[in-house]
Formats: sequence, C-alpha cells, structure tokens
Amino acid sequence: MSKKVLITGASGFVGYHLIVTAIENGLEVYAAVRPNSNTSHLKNLPVNYVNLNFSAVDELKAELEAKQYAYIIHAAGTTKAKTLQEYNRVNAEYSRNLALAASLVNYKLEKFVFVSSLAAIGPITDFNDTISDNTPAQPVTFYGMSKKLAEEYLNHIENLPLIIVRPTAVYGPREKDIFILFKTINKGLEPYIGRFSQQLSFIYVKDLAEIIIRFLKSDIEHKTYNISDGLSYNRYALAEEIKRALNKKTLKMHIPMGIIKGLASFMDTIYANSAKTPTLNKEKIKELTAPNWACNIENLKKDLQFEPHYNLEKGLDETVRWYKENNWLK
Repeated sequence: MSKKVLITGASGFVGYHLIVTAIENGLEVYAAVRPNSNTSHLKNLPVNYVNLNFSAVDELKAELEAKQYAYIIHAAGTTKAKTLQEYNRVNAEYSRNLALAASLVNYKLEKFVFVSSLAAIGPITDFNDTISDNTPAQPVTFYGMSKKLAEEYLNHIENLPLIIVRPTAVYGPREKDIFILFKTINKGLEPYIGRFSQQLSFIYVKDLAEIIIRFLKSDIEHKTYNISDGLSYNRYALAEEIKRALNKKTLKMHIPMGIIKGLASFMDTIYANSAKTPTLNKEKIKELTAPNWACNIENLKKDLQFEPHYNLEKGLDETVRWYKENNWLK
C-alpha cells in the first residue's frame, strides 16, 4: 500500500509542485485546502481533499488518527498580512497546533516537515560570508519573525519527527510574485530600487519539492536546513537571465530609494482598510533592499546527498517556457 502524506497549503504554488512530486514518488496525497481555495489546477491529479481546523488541536489530532498519515508536510502559511499578530496567528500558532496534534497521535508518524523561510534568519551584511543553517536569527520583517517563532514553537515539541527547511526565494511555473518582474521585462522595462550592491539566492521549485519529498523517506530528524541552488547572484542576475530567456531588450531604471519608500507608504495607506495587502509595501521593501541573502547549503548536500538540478539559467528557461505555453506571457 502507498503511504499517505498530508500536504497543507496544497492549492498554492509550492503546494502544487509538492503534490506532483509526491505522486511521482508513489505516495497517496491528501491535500489540505481552504473551502474557498481554487483547486481547478489540481483536478487531473489523484488527490484526496481534506479541510483542517488549525485552531483546534483536538480536531486536528482526530483527523490525523482517522487517516493515519505517514508523513505531514506543513507548507501552509501567509506571506501577506497587516500586522505581526496576524502573521503569528497563521504562521506560528497554526503550525504549533498541527505539530502538537501530530505529536499526540496514537500511531507512529514517520516525518513532519515544516516549510519555513530564509526570512526566519534574515539577511546578513557581510558580503564575504553566507547565511548558514545556524546563523543567529535576525529577521527584518513581520513575516520572517512569524516563521522564526514557528520554528521555536516546533523545536520545543517532544515526540515530533521534525525537519525544518528554509527556502530562499522560490521561482518556477505558477509562481505569481516574481512573475511581476517577468511581465515588466516583457514590456521592455527593468526597474531597480536605488543603487547598492546585493547578493541574492534562489531555488527552483522542482528542486525544493524533491528535497522535501526526499526528507520524508530519510532517517534525518530534528535538523534545520537552508535551501537554495547553492549559488549566489548579484542583483542584476535575475533580470539578465529573464531577458535572455525572453529575448528582450529593456530600459534599465534605478528608482531612488526615497521614492520607492514613499510609494510603499502610500500603498499601505490606501490598503489600510482592505482585506488585501499590496504587493509593494513597507515590509516587502525591507527584504528587497537587504544586502546579502546568499546561503550555505553544504549540510543539505552532505546529509541528504542532494545536488540541485537547476541553476538560475536552466530554471528560468523552463519557467519562461511554461508561462508562454500557458498564456501567462504573450
């Protein structure tokens, strides 16, 4: 019989690729989705749907025991919220509730993988260094703080076969935030915030999904790993590779920092009474302008025997092809 895996956040960008990779690895997938989630892109996949009440540990425990999941991948969370309290409720408290339930079940759960973020550690300022798995955490955003808190909660729960992964910026087919840059470059524009040096890191979504599924079947427990393709890139590399893949020339613009910060403040004000959060906001600026997001993945390579299959060039070629074939880009 196939082993069962529960994937939360299953209707999202990373969730979709986790489902596909799990199916390819012979797992029986149970996708936790909200009642109002769009699951049309999953309709041709052999997926079972479940609805979870992340507010109630007892209900979560009953659900886990009813289905007897061998593995749990907790990828659900929010990247856009108004306050630190809201980030903490969804990203930290809900994660703690699911993990507590998993630690209390009346059968042996084989693995609980929590999808955190490199934002939980935060960027560094030294360009001669990289972010390691045990770099002291100094998150610069509410999102990062909430992921850091979630990690702390989960690391204190006993009887939980826990692995924490911290992906850097994830890109690939179906991604919608970095996709804004694809659309902008496709129109011939290449904007930057200010003029300063940066080191960035990326991970192609298929590599991330493979890493997580491989962790399920490994003997590794109680460890945390930063996830990237193992390379560092300057601030122009992403746009240069997108331009190459799209065969586009652009007008490069460096917009003064003051103007961008003013615009972000204006957008926050406009959306103050809205349920939505603008793509450009004061919190996001902190991440976009941080000096060094390059991270070290030597522990991942050694412990999991994993070598990334995609660098930025190869990953963006495949991503652009998908965007065009699916009419996201004309």
